[in-house]
This record gives sequence, C-alpha cells and structure tokens, in this order.
Amino acid sequence: MGPKLLQLCTLLPSTHDKLAAHYEVHQWPAEAAREEWLRDNASGVRAVVTGGHLGITNEMIDRLPDLGIVAINGVGYDRVDLDHAKAAGVRLTNTPDVLTDDVADLAVALMLNVMRRLPAADRHVRDGLWPHGPQALTRRASGRRYGIVGLGRIGHAIAERLAGFGGRIAYSGPNRKPVDHDYHADVAALAAKSDVLFVATAASAATRALIDRAVLDALGPEGVLINVARGSVIDEDALVAALAEGRLGGAGLDVFVDEPHVPETLLGLENVVLAPHVGSATRETREAMGNLMLDNLDAFFAGRPLPTPVV
Repeated sequence: MGPKLLQLCTLLPSTHDKLAAHYEVHQWPAEAAREEWLRDNASGVRAVVTGGHLGITNEMIDRLPDLGIVAINGVGYDRVDLDHAKAAGVRLTNTPDVLTDDVADLAVALMLNVMRRLPAADRHVRDGLWPHGPQALTRRASGRRYGIVGLGRIGHAIAERLAGFGGRIAYSGPNRKPVDHDYHADVAALAAKSDVLFVATAASAATRALIDRAVLDALGPEGVLINVARGSVIDEDALVAALAEGRLGGAGLDVFVDEPHVPETLLGLENVVLAPHVGSATRETREAMGNLMLDNLDAFFAGRPLPTPVV
C-alpha cells in the first residue's frame, strides 16, 4: 500500500484507478461525517488531491500534521493560501498547459453563442416557431475589436484563435508582452476600445473584482463580456446590474463567484449564455490533467523535482 492520500475532488474513473493503484486513497466524506473522519484519519495523510475550484483551507492544512503535498487537478490555485502552505512545509502543484486549448476554444464558443444567440435559435426551432417566422436578427462576431484581460497561456491561445476572425486584438496585464497586439495598462481603457472583452487573467488578491462597474460601463451597451477565468475577477453584482439595466450588451460566463450557485437574475436574461465551469471539460484534457497531477505526486514521493510546482 502506498502513501496515504485524501481525495477532495471528482476524478475521471481512469485517473482514480491509477491513483488507487499507487496510493491509499481516502474519499472526503459528506459534511456531517468530516469531523469524525479528521479525528480518526488525519494522521498519516501525506497528500491531498483537490480541484482548483475547491483548493484547501488553512484549517485543513493545519489538521493534517503529516501533509507534504497538495496536488491540484486544475490550473487555478486561488483557493489556496500560498504563504500558509509554504510556512507549513506543504508543496503545491497544478496542471497548467494541458487545458489551455480547450479553455480558449470555449471562450470563442461563448462569444459566438452570445453574439449569434445560438441558444435562442435552438429554442426557436425546438419550440416549433420557425414556421411562424425567423428568429430576430443577431450580431456579427467577426471583424470586431477584441480585448483580452490577461495575455498568459490561455489569453495567448484566445488571441491565436481570434486572429482568424479578421478583427483587431488588444490586451491588458501587469506587463507589456512581445506581441504585435495593442497594449493597455488600464483595463477600463482596454474595455473602451473593445467590442468583446475576454477575461483570462489569473485570480488573485490583485485581480479580485478587477472587472468592476467602471470597466463594464467602458465596454458599454453594445459590448460583450466573456469570462473563462474565475468568478472572483468580476464584480458579479455590478455585472448583473449592467446586464439587467442594458448598460452591457451581453455576456458569456463559464465561472461564477459562488459556484455552483448562479445569480437568479442571470437565469432570465436572453443576452447571457451560461456554462457550468466546463472550460477544461473534455475527455482528452481531463485525462491529461489527471496524468500530470499523478506525475507531480509520483515525483514528490520519489524525491524528484516536481513537474509543475506552484510552491
């Protein structure tokens, strides 16, 4: 039996089988049974596998005295206190790169769905309305001014896809990148120059509510916001108000502040396309994520350098 491991997130069956073949895997129980589980099983837990949307609390780190590594099956680590983990001597890994293409694909798909109103078109056909007249006209997605907040791995992949749409691409971020796209240090300035604003920046204290009312108003009543980053990067109350009041033209959202809960107002808006945080949800990417997560665990316990360390 291998090292003792606590699994907090759902994994592909194939990934779970590989994990169970090398580790003593314990599943995180239902909330009512967690205190008892920690009392009886915390000792000896050497690793935790979790998702970026779940992370791990400081309290749990402190209650697992033998914890050595937290392996995130995902790219985000905003739900982990990096300073606390480091102080506790806990390594942290994630699974970057392998999900970049799928998240970028979804970002562009959300843009197309919002601007061409594909969900409404689907309902129009399914509800038998087509014989009674066409769907209302929509808006062209190509040839637009595209702004990208955060030109990291995913932002760059979005830009590569948008290059085929014949528009103009600009971006914002902490630093200028060696690319030909226009750079705006200020996000509101980028929004004012954009028809579609893609949010692809990492979630952190510095980016919390980065997309606020000023940015949304700069994007304007014809503008479209696409978020494939984290819900916390957007002031969600300001977003809901801007959409409901017509100060923002539309939005495509894969992430929310309090997942899986979505603001009720958004559910009734025709200019919004909602997805349940599925940016990386393809069989190919989830398999690759699981394999990289396993590689990090195996390297840690073998004393080798971690493939994708965070701390």
